[in-house]
Amino acid sequence: MSGQLNFSALWPYWPQLLAGAWVTVQLTVLATLGGVALGILGAALRSGKPGWLSRIWGGYVELIRNTPFVVQLFFIVFGLPATGLKLTAGEAALLAMLINLGAYSTEIIRAGIQATPKGQWEAGRVLGLSYTQTFLRIVLPPAMQRIYPALVSQCIIVMLGSSVVSQVSYEELTFAANLIQSRTFLSFEVYLVSTLIYLLLSMMMRQLLLAAGRKWFGATG
Repeated sequence: MSGQLNFSALWPYWPQLLAGAWVTVQLTVLATLGGVALGILGAALRSGKPGWLSRIWGGYVELIRNTPFVVQLFFIVFGLPATGLKLTAGEAALLAMLINLGAYSTEIIRAGIQATPKGQWEAGRVLGLSYTQTFLRIVLPPAMQRIYPALVSQCIIVMLGSSVVSQVSYEELTFAANLIQSRTFLSFEVYLVSTLIYLLLSMMMRQLLLAAGRKWFGATG
């Protein structure tokens, strides 16, 4: 390397990096909670009798899974205002992440449900439970146990994908890193530090979600 690394010059910018990381954490928590809830709803709809609502949801899943996240984000930020719906950068970022995770988690959870023995559905009917009660009490818990590691991985992918929202000037971690780099021209140092922060966030998120899965579903992974 022709020059010397200068990590000490980044010290005054640590508050900006930490503030950006905190925004990333907030986005991730809200998107994870909302996206998984959306996935459970979608899996329930797509696992029942085929109907128009199930087909619409299936179309939504295919649309999201076969288009880039950045295009989905740009559509929400720049396309929706044409219909009169204007969102702030933060609202658009959260909505894009939630919709994206909702589509992927629908298929992940549905795969777990499809692996559930049909006898469990029949046991619910014998006990006089409704479809919703059977789904929530009998079918969903073991299904979540089977697919939980894959669902955790998808949540982490969405968290890492949140770096894209810097393109719409939302001040998360990547936005902060880009801003600091433009002021200091310390590209290697800035992006190495932001990479390590993302790595730390991913590891922490995985451990927290896996611990929650062991408590709630007895999941392993």
